[in-house]
Amino acid sequence: MHKFWALFAARNMEFYRDRAALSWAFIFPLLIIVGCALAFSRPDETIIRLGVVGAEQDIAAINLATQRYVESTSYSDKTRALEQIRHHQIDLLIDIKPESLNYWLNPESASGLAARELLRATDADKNLHEQTLSGQAIRYVDWVMPGVLAMNMMFAALFGIGYVIVRYRQNGVLKRFQATPVSSLQFISAQMASRLVIVVLVNSLIFLGCDYFLDLLMLGSYSLLLLIALIGSLSLLSLGLVIASRTASEELAGGLLNTLTWPMMFFSEIWFSLENAPHWMQQFANLMPLTHIVNAARAVMIEGATLSDVNHHLVALLAITVVMLLLAARLFRWQRD
Repeated sequence: MHKFWALFAARNMEFYRDRAALSWAFIFPLLIIVGCALAFSRPDETIIRLGVVGAEQDIAAINLATQRYVESTSYSDKTRALEQIRHHQIDLLIDIKPESLNYWLNPESASGLAARELLRATDADKNLHEQTLSGQAIRYVDWVMPGVLAMNMMFAALFGIGYVIVRYRQNGVLKRFQATPVSSLQFISAQMASRLVIVVLVNSLIFLGCDYFLDLLMLGSYSLLLLIALIGSLSLLSLGLVIASRTASEELAGGLLNTLTWPMMFFSEIWFSLENAPHWMQQFANLMPLTHIVNAARAVMIEGATLSDVNHHLVALLAITVVMLLLAARLFRWQRD
């Protein structure tokens, strides 16, 4: 255990002394968050966002949906659609019944009230039944924050362990460790524990700072969010460890890590939702650990999800972690092949 703590402390000190890497770990995500907050601080008041429970062909039965300034979306999950009404993500939700047209709105939403008046004007011939739901509005910065933090976590985890171990191997540091009583398990465990502490601590400080300055929406549990961060970081660290297990070239490691990060940035719903994307694309995204981290954290923050609601994401992350660690243990080498 003494060897483990010695390696753990040495790796932390190495990261702390690299002031450029330490500063960038804080500055990069903050720049993105501030940019998003400034760019998307003004709500879009020109489009009525209409939701319809049912299939897409049902939308044509509503006159309001045919107006050029109305954006219509069909929902198969009524509960999810009602949550979006509650948090101002859509302005009006309509459920078409044979004898009536039921609709929901948030009375605190100006766009929702305007949508109701337009509905009464365009569909006055229908039997309209109104229901209301209240809830806090979700800004784009509230929606995108889990993705930004997860993206920062991804870069810090993958490059922090993957690139560093490859550099150790290339510089002969691993060869020297092999001559010491330190086992490969102790070395890898210390590296992962050190990076785990750094990743979670840095992202926690960024989250708390942005929460203070931007007043982020947080409907769920902070402890559950921390658990997601811990398990998510482990899955990403294990993935980086697989890349570093045998690679001896920093250039090759950088290329492999970029090959992993870019698809996750585009398909893990960091910047936009894949709700209306093709089914195959959604299935492909579910193979990525970042997708489960983002969706779980977003559900906790803006939907108030509990552990039972996100446990399938946590199980997927744990499965990825176990598989990647077993693969890394199988492939790991102290020296170049």
